[in-house]
Amino acid sequence: MDRNSIIGILLIIAILFGYQYLTMPSAEERARMQHEQDSIAEVAIKKQADHADSALADQQQQVKNATTVATADATMDTGLVADSVNADSLLAAKQHERLGIFGPAASGHNEVVTIANEHLQVAINTFGARPNVIRLKAYKTYHEHNPLLLSVPDSGAYEYNFFLGNRKLSTKDMNFTAEKLGTTGVRLRASTTDPSKYLQITYQLDSGTWFMNTTAELVGLPEIDPRNVMFHWNLTGFHNEKHRPTEEQHSTVYYKYLNSDRDYLSESKDDSKKLEAKTNWVAFKQDFFTVAMVKKDGFTSNGSEISITTLPDDTLYSKRYDAKLFFGQEPSEHAILAMQMYLGPNQYNTLRQTGIPDFSRVIDLGWGIFGWMNRFLVIPIFNFLSQFNLSYGIIILVLTVVIKMLLLPIAYRNQKSSIRMRALKPEIAAITAKFGSDDAMKKQQATMDLYRKAGVSPVAGCVPMLLQMPVLYAMFRFFPSSIELRQQSFLWADDLSSYDSILTLPFNIPAYGSHVSLFTLLMAASTIIYTLVNSKQMPQQQGMPNMKVMMYMFPVMMLFFMNSLPAGLSYYYFLANVISILQMTVITKWFLDEDKLREQLLANMKKPRKKSKWQQRMEEIQKQQQTAKKRR
Repeated sequence: MDRNSIIGILLIIAILFGYQYLTMPSAEERARMQHEQDSIAEVAIKKQADHADSALADQQQQVKNATTVATADATMDTGLVADSVNADSLLAAKQHERLGIFGPAASGHNEVVTIANEHLQVAINTFGARPNVIRLKAYKTYHEHNPLLLSVPDSGAYEYNFFLGNRKLSTKDMNFTAEKLGTTGVRLRASTTDPSKYLQITYQLDSGTWFMNTTAELVGLPEIDPRNVMFHWNLTGFHNEKHRPTEEQHSTVYYKYLNSDRDYLSESKDDSKKLEAKTNWVAFKQDFFTVAMVKKDGFTSNGSEISITTLPDDTLYSKRYDAKLFFGQEPSEHAILAMQMYLGPNQYNTLRQTGIPDFSRVIDLGWGIFGWMNRFLVIPIFNFLSQFNLSYGIIILVLTVVIKMLLLPIAYRNQKSSIRMRALKPEIAAITAKFGSDDAMKKQQATMDLYRKAGVSPVAGCVPMLLQMPVLYAMFRFFPSSIELRQQSFLWADDLSSYDSILTLPFNIPAYGSHVSLFTLLMAASTIIYTLVNSKQMPQQQGMPNMKVMMYMFPVMMLFFMNSLPAGLSYYYFLANVISILQMTVITKWFLDEDKLREQLLANMKKPRKKSKWQQRMEEIQKQQQTAKKRR
């Protein structure tokens, strides 16, 4: 690559910076867009609440109709006059019989109470005391850009189940009276026939956080054993992202025992598990968002279980999450069942700052050294660059440059090793001409002896490449997990957290898809160019005729593998290849002189070198093999 090419690439980078700066919306425009999103969200919340009221009214009317019919039948059987029967009284008696002392909670006016803080807006239905609508203010869906809701009415069960004598009761059948606690909290009470006995559920949003504190109180109800109270949440996750298969692949139930590492259910198939120890937290993890239930002293293992179910034929929902959790609270006159709910994004720093053990590991950043690279190298650099309010396409560019500069010493050693190997090409050719293909053992022995005398190691170039692999794989885990890239556009890509597409095909190609990702094409093309440039630097390998074919087949295979992966990931690999080509060219032309290196190698060959024990052993083995061959 000549100087003009390098200048051209630098000009392209400068143009990208300029384009992003000029097209960046002003502060006023961003404020106006946020106001519009909030207005749209308010309408959506109102619609969901109206829907909940309508559904509840229909349900109550059906119960009333059924009771009226049953009352009429009883009147005919007993010969009583129907007009003398008060239908409302019979209905109340029926409901009282069904709910026991909680009979008064069977009736009442249903309403929806909304609480909110800086991040969350939660609409709570007094019928069932359940959060019907959970909205994340700062986010929206990819499709149609609707307000992002973690829960809506009829998306699943939300209830406390308990026993009153032999009667099994559930909060989903009860009407609660609501008392607002400012704008961020609400207290709901289910009354009994005794004013001193009641069930009370409180929801309180923490200011400036993604947490909602939840408590269920059994006041004056020693006949209810709190150890048998089960919290049940069956939640259906929405299809919020651009690419459904990727969204489902990254969605499942995570959990952590108090004295053990975090674990999770299968991401690729239906799965369930009975919890075997006290559990610190259970998380319904979607691709970029999480609903989690946290209990500091742990949910008891006695009966608690979790499950995940994929909904393949549903276009609106992706997976169904289910958790049945027992608090294990000891009986008392005033039993309090408390937990925290995290309702927020899968953002690494946000999850880590909660202080919940291993909670940040809901984000899969890779195991071992790969996760370590992301947590202590990639994420700190990425977060630092994000402070400058740059386009995320530019941030990825700068991130790539920084990482490649950190790896420059490794790249330099790798390049130096390649040139040293290439400098011995005349001697290698002489050995090949001398032994040909008749005696591969002697040729190999002579080649290794040449490397030993020259002070060259054939594996020296592999070690630097292996040292770069943790970074490559760390990036493979980082970009698909970065919510910061969600719905961030750059050039032709409308969402860096998902695939980019410049062409939609009228058919589907197996293992490829029905779209064409330009960033993937650029990545594959740059890989081929890198392979061409690198092959010129490397000495020709003997006895491996298929190696060159495999080197060029790899980029073609990557076209299929990465076509549906995040555009940010393909963009990073493309930039990394371009920078590697630049590094390789600059190091070769201005920092390493092949002629001087050859002179050093020839000088080394004249110096006496003591054979290592390993080399002595290898020569001994080769002599034994040759002796055995002659005897045959």
